[in-house]
Amino acid sequence: MAKFNDPLRAQVEQLIAEQRKAKEAGDIGAIEKHGINIHHFAVNPYNGEKLPIWVANYIVMDYGTGAIMSVPAHDERDHEFARKYALEVRLVIVPQPDDMDETVTEPVPPFTDLKGSLVNSGAFSGLGCQEAIAEMSAYAEQHGFGKATVTYRLKDWGISRQRYWGTPIPMLYCEKDGIVPVPEKDLPVLLPENVDITLTGGSPLGRVPEFVNAICPKCGGPARRETDTMDTFVDSSWYFYRYTDAHNQHAPFDSKNAAYWFPIDQYIGGVEHAILHLIYSRFWTKFMRDMGMVTNDEPAERLFTQGMIIKGGAKMSKSLGNVVSPDEMVARYGADSTRMYTLFATAPDRELDWQDEGVEGVQRFLGRVYRYVAKNAVPQTKEKETVQATALPPAARAIQRKLHQTIKRVSEDFQGRWHFNTSIAAIMELVNDLYLAEDRATRSPAEALPKSLLADVQRDLILLLAPFAPYLAHELWEMLGEKGSLLKAPWPKYDRALAKEDEIEIPVQVNGKLRAVVVVPAGSPEDTIRETALADVKIRAAIAGKQIVKQIVVPGKLVNIVVR
Repeated sequence: MAKFNDPLRAQVEQLIAEQRKAKEAGDIGAIEKHGINIHHFAVNPYNGEKLPIWVANYIVMDYGTGAIMSVPAHDERDHEFARKYALEVRLVIVPQPDDMDETVTEPVPPFTDLKGSLVNSGAFSGLGCQEAIAEMSAYAEQHGFGKATVTYRLKDWGISRQRYWGTPIPMLYCEKDGIVPVPEKDLPVLLPENVDITLTGGSPLGRVPEFVNAICPKCGGPARRETDTMDTFVDSSWYFYRYTDAHNQHAPFDSKNAAYWFPIDQYIGGVEHAILHLIYSRFWTKFMRDMGMVTNDEPAERLFTQGMIIKGGAKMSKSLGNVVSPDEMVARYGADSTRMYTLFATAPDRELDWQDEGVEGVQRFLGRVYRYVAKNAVPQTKEKETVQATALPPAARAIQRKLHQTIKRVSEDFQGRWHFNTSIAAIMELVNDLYLAEDRATRSPAEALPKSLLADVQRDLILLLAPFAPYLAHELWEMLGEKGSLLKAPWPKYDRALAKEDEIEIPVQVNGKLRAVVVVPAGSPEDTIRETALADVKIRAAIAGKQIVKQIVVPGKLVNIVVR
């Protein structure tokens, strides 16, 4: 501040004063982001690049050092600030190919997932985020400009509330002995029922003399009972453990019962829970672990937080008039179309901005599936010819490959990752390919699919569709002449050999920037991929006259050539 000129110092002092006023008003989270360019620069120690220094009002001073490296492409607050002041937004992380939404051609900042790969990062381009964190930390330590450290944002949890509805805090206040805990034999402390709930301020329990006035267990003199109650998050942090032993009159629960049932296999909840209830429940579990009450470290092994369905960019509300009735959608488009659109429109952990047109699109797709199966149905009761994969003509082999690729992708996305939208997209791709194959067969009957393959495709297509459009799937199942219940049919299995592509495309970067895409035989070793990349005309031009410092080859994924 001392080195600033007078106008700049005045601006910074005004920003500080406004921030202090907002903090005192308890409105720190809602303030608009403001910043001042102080026209000084810092040097990025990884690449020597000069970075402008700004004084901003949204940085949390008691987190870390209070000075941050802004990454607008990968932090929501930094991104908002950068857009306001027209700062450069440089993408340095991209999703892994398997994690990219089918409908997105490139990530839209801010991309905040640390499961991607680095780009535009010099020698570190091509590395996965976790690997890059380790390597960049080691680099900083080796060159003496930094080291890895853990910074905690968790603060002390104040649990007292001036409310009636909450667990009483079992403490007494005695003039002689000070704060005295209620003896264990007198627990639990129960809430009185004759309480006058008014809006006069303070705890309602403070106006109940028979609750407040007590006897000190130490000296026998008069004492006052604590009238604050515990935050109800205390109760929600452990109530599920009580389910394991709900009638126990001597303890919250038996440790053996808790050890049998916990940790929870899968927890599903709204994103609001992730930053409140779940943090508290994790803390409470660790507290009970330290007390010897439970043996598990975490309340749940896996967590999934689903996104919210909104309308017109806003949370649905009767006052806003943007509520969408599921009953109306089902009556208009059918249960399958409504259900499938909800699963297809976006990844389940993201917000879904409801669009009726999207339901109509899914309805049309399901109509295509019905017409295809109805027209080409191969009853399962008929004897089918057996055709080896090697004997199939190219067009049929392509459909067979697509079928097994679809089974693989749907199985992995649906069962392991819960990416229902990409599962449905894969089914749509298969149906499109089937219609294209049908068109080719119309022009050239020799390219018609063998009956045995067509039967496999139809049966597996229906099974893949069943979780997303169960009513249509059941109808088509009966259309094929299947006798058993679709619900009891085994999930289709894929053959890795049949799903394997003959050739694959691999992007090639130079210093983290995409320069070419090369085609190599599937399963090619690193040497073959490297040689193919270096032989590409565009790559040769990009590295001409430069020294190759490093070559990173991720088989089947990426090649990054570092030059100087």
